[in-house]
Amino acid sequence: MGEVIEGFYERVGDGRYRASEFTRGPWDARAQHAGPPAALLGREIEERTGAREDMRLARVTYEILRPVPIGPLRVVTEVVRAGRGTELVAAELVPEGADGPVMTARALRVRVAGEPGPAVAEGPRVAPPGEVGETPFFGVPWDVGYHTAMESRFTEGAWTRLGPGTCWMRMRVPLVAGDEPRPLDRVLVAADSGNGISNTLDFERWVFVNPDLTVHLHRYPVGEWVCVSARTSVDPAGIGLADSSLHDEKGPIGRGAQSLFVTPRG
Repeated sequence: MGEVIEGFYERVGDGRYRASEFTRGPWDARAQHAGPPAALLGREIEERTGAREDMRLARVTYEILRPVPIGPLRVVTEVVRAGRGTELVAAELVPEGADGPVMTARALRVRVAGEPGPAVAEGPRVAPPGEVGETPFFGVPWDVGYHTAMESRFTEGAWTRLGPGTCWMRMRVPLVAGDEPRPLDRVLVAADSGNGISNTLDFERWVFVNPDLTVHLHRYPVGEWVCVSARTSVDPAGIGLADSSLHDEKGPIGRGAQSLFVTPRG
């Protein structure tokens, strides 16, 4: 039996990580849920690009090119454009021995104002996580994975109920073993769950996978909980969209969007 990693990943070198079983998604025992690698790319964008401290991530778009395998991974980052008020950063996630990335990210960072700006109403809040109990995941055929590494509490809907859903999520383990979870970790590890939270199709009959994810943040979160309030729309042509509003216990923090490839299970 191998060494147990107490997190989604273990840092094994400069920009190199080893994925744990906690990253495992619900559909393939060999592949990760996209939430943990999205958070890992987001952390590397913050850490490794020499980014200025007065810049903060405002938007990140991921392209999920192939399933992300559970195993050794390397993250490569690059500042594409640096300006006075904004900068564009790119990152790639490359499995050990692969000839190219399985997931890419392009992030827009925006300079934080030196003086507080005018207050603007943020929109409606959702019921806090303390008012509801934990919601079990739908049946997953393995004992350890993303479904055991995350705590979920629905205030609307459920993993097993079709239609829109609102779910509070909290990490049970850190993103990187031995490191305290960061605000951006908490958002990005949860944001890719929007299509599962708001699924409108029978899991047994349909596949509805997202080849991308875009997250916009107007405010960084506080606290351990992140709420994903999601709604899915599907066209008869087999193209869908999962649209999510993102919250912490203080109120809205941004939005997430996932394009969906929809097809019958064969």
